[in-house]
Amino acid sequence: MNLLATETRMTKPADRTVNSTRMRMPGKIPSKCFMFVVACALLPAGRHLALAQAATAKQPATKTAAAAPAKTPPQAQPWKKIPIPPLHAFKPVQPRRIELSNGLVIFLQEDHELPFIDGTILIRGGNREAPAAKVGLVTMYGEAWRTSGSTTKTGDALDTELAEKAASIETGGDGASTSLSWGSFKQDFDSVFGEAVDLLLHPAFKADKLQLAQRGMATSISRRNDNAEGIAGRESTMLVYGKNSPYARETEYATIGAVTLDDLKAWHNRTVVPNGIIVSVEGDFDSSAMEAKLRKVFEPLSRGTVIESPKVDFPGPKPGVYFADKEDVNQSTVEIVGLGTLRSNPDYYALSVMNEIFSGGFGSRVFQYVRTKLGLAYAVGGAYGTTYDHPGVFRSSAGTKSVSTVAATQAVLEEIGRLKTKPPTPDEMRKAKDQVMNSFIFNYDTPEKILNEQVLLAFYGYPPDFLERYKDGIEKVTAADVTRVANKYIDVSKLAILVVGNKSEIKPPLSTLGKVTDLDITIPPPPGAPKK
Repeated sequence: MNLLATETRMTKPADRTVNSTRMRMPGKIPSKCFMFVVACALLPAGRHLALAQAATAKQPATKTAAAAPAKTPPQAQPWKKIPIPPLHAFKPVQPRRIELSNGLVIFLQEDHELPFIDGTILIRGGNREAPAAKVGLVTMYGEAWRTSGSTTKTGDALDTELAEKAASIETGGDGASTSLSWGSFKQDFDSVFGEAVDLLLHPAFKADKLQLAQRGMATSISRRNDNAEGIAGRESTMLVYGKNSPYARETEYATIGAVTLDDLKAWHNRTVVPNGIIVSVEGDFDSSAMEAKLRKVFEPLSRGTVIESPKVDFPGPKPGVYFADKEDVNQSTVEIVGLGTLRSNPDYYALSVMNEIFSGGFGSRVFQYVRTKLGLAYAVGGAYGTTYDHPGVFRSSAGTKSVSTVAATQAVLEEIGRLKTKPPTPDEMRKAKDQVMNSFIFNYDTPEKILNEQVLLAFYGYPPDFLERYKDGIEKVTAADVTRVANKYIDVSKLAILVVGNKSEIKPPLSTLGKVTDLDITIPPPPGAPKK
């Protein structure tokens, strides 16, 4: 075995990450050596020199001409000889899909490992469909829906009942949907599911619960400029989609104050229609019996008009340099952004491999160049973003010291450009495809994960075998494909650069990168509040 073992560790102080190497000596130090070291430590400085000279005098004479050092044989790497079998065919156990006559879709996934049953009712319509003057409506709707309770049981009473059964019922809202979910022990399913259905069909929206949700959102608005990364994410998304886009607009005091109790009721009545709902259940049950229970509850519901997604143009950002000043920081957050694409794009697989080569972990190009080689960033990464039903965001980001802001930004831009001019090596391709596939498999290694993905695919109109196609699609990607999509989709001249940092400490100035547009991130005060 080796006498010396080298261990590399990562230490991360408040503002930077440093690599350090330490040496470990196995075994004990010989006692004579130990006594000599201790004795030397106790002697005056002059005696140290005398002892060193005496020790040297006892050494045998050496030749004047030193012999050439022997070549160190290459270290054995037996791990490279371990055979790695190809991944087996990806055939996840698919949930059972049922569509009722009224258009409601049900997914059932049996899992008998534990005596639990969990379910979700996913309803079309989310923040993007809310009126522009009432941004935040869906988020408050999702909160007040549960806290208000139903017409037969208050939210507080429901809390007590569920706590006694170690069960849960939750509601919420996001960009494209709202949801009602529940979970319980198998033996409590009927009662908990009954309460969930009561909440779905007979909600009792209450004024005090709406006010509570409004106060919570007002607190979030007041603190949204506390974090530089939060500012960068928010403002860069606005640059890509547009400030007034339903995919980027922000809640304000005025928009949450405009939401009324009638708005919550109207939203519920508008969206809760069976042909706009997907019900999914996973756990320890018999599918036939579960189907009968769900049919009994949902089949009597009448079809309605499903809320339509907004028609939006996606021109992408206006190229340039944008700056948000934050005087209380000593570092900069950099976001370089452009328009991404959809997951339905045939080039999705090649773009996934390109992303991994560009920024897939410590061995990626941008990490190795900007952080490891140049030492210009604490954190750096990025990806050509994709989403299900609208273009994602092509985002590259870096966190760096104020004085290295310009250099770090230039380095990231250089690495983005090299995706078009430097084809991936065979080793890069092998590692990237392995990493993509390994992470992909672990994203769908349980029945619950597979069920959730199938619900999303159905929600956005994707084929049910989309996951199975993914493995084959990744395996077929070539180095030429990666270079092709890099040249097709990446244009540095169309990207916007956003920096959030302390203007007084950024030297050289951001104008080195081009004309700078200052962003106003001031939070508009509540209506009627005195102006400062």
